[in-house]
Amino acid sequence: MSAAAGWDVRLARAWLSRAVEPGSVDVWRFVQRVGPVDAHRALRRGEAPPAVQALVGKRAAEDVSADDLLRAERCGARLVVPEDDEWPALTLHCLTLAAHDIPVERRDQPDRTQALVPPLALWVRGDRGLDELVDRSVALVGSRASTAYGEHVAAELAHGLGERGWTIVSGGAFGIDAAAHRGALAAGAPTVAVLACGVDRAYPHSHSALFHRVLEEGLLVSEWPPGCAPLRHRFLVRNRLIAALTRGTVVVEAAARSGALATGKRARDLGRQVMALPGPVTSAMSVGCHELLRDTERQVTLVTTAAEVLQQVGRLGADLADPAARPGSALDSLSDVARRVLDACPVRTGVPPERLATIAGCEVVDVLRVLPVLELHDLVEWTGTGWRVTPPDRPRGRRPR
Repeated sequence: MSAAAGWDVRLARAWLSRAVEPGSVDVWRFVQRVGPVDAHRALRRGEAPPAVQALVGKRAAEDVSADDLLRAERCGARLVVPEDDEWPALTLHCLTLAAHDIPVERRDQPDRTQALVPPLALWVRGDRGLDELVDRSVALVGSRASTAYGEHVAAELAHGLGERGWTIVSGGAFGIDAAAHRGALAAGAPTVAVLACGVDRAYPHSHSALFHRVLEEGLLVSEWPPGCAPLRHRFLVRNRLIAALTRGTVVVEAAARSGALATGKRARDLGRQVMALPGPVTSAMSVGCHELLRDTERQVTLVTTAAEVLQQVGRLGADLADPAARPGSALDSLSDVARRVLDACPVRTGVPPERLATIAGCEVVDVLRVLPVLELHDLVEWTGTGWRVTPPDRPRGRRPR
């Protein structure tokens, strides 16, 4: 990294990342006010404000920050802190704004698993720069118990976005998360997995090979130091980070009670774009997506393609999706008179132009003018005694003899 924090700052933030569970707004405010080094010293000595000290508890007596940094180095990881150039300050600024709006009184504050609070530090594993990868990124999230439909569309969206130079961010879990990561990798694009455990651990264990591939093109990111276990509450806490690191969140497939819905709600609360992909109305795995789309207050956008996603998160006026393609027809180019003459033509027996003019309500000269055009498109044919509609089973370009 071009500009790095001092060793004392890095040690202090490494200690804080283990001593304090992420999402604690009182601790974040204390660190903002006195700085990470002084906050570390005060908490270690038991001299921090009581409300802050209580959030650290027995962990104040432990200090394995140097060991955490060494363990990270051994697995190819590093600690990225706000004092580093690599820190995605602009991207995470939405969390800073949200944190300032959280009430000061503890009883009025949201639960820590839902609080929109900036991270104190991020453990990052991989060779790419964190700020570089998340600058143009989209989150794809969804159910772990996904269907084949959900996995297919997640992979297609991720592949399409990856081909257009966008980074895919997800949680590395079973189902939609894994499909999104694989879709991005299939396009040769970077992808970021935001974990609820240490970056030295593969969770789920069966995704060891997937995480190895992710590291070839992208990053593993976590707020927890190496060795930390994937506790249940940590998945809820990390959802805000997935939402904050990206320009928008796409909920691909989600049941009525799904962590993916929580990520979408965090994104909306942070002012990010929230999108949802519809599924079969008979699928329980799409109930959550449909509920999001029905919630008019949250202004969730329905998307079906990568181009439609980019229309929401891309550059204004530059990343517009093309209108949906529809099959062309020879009828599209016909004039009003030609359409009326075609409608006047009988199906079985041919009639002369004079009869067609009477039925179509136009002059005979107009009929004679449009009949060659209709014949060119194989819409009408001459029977020897008059004109009729070309039979539908007639091979194109064939004329009766």
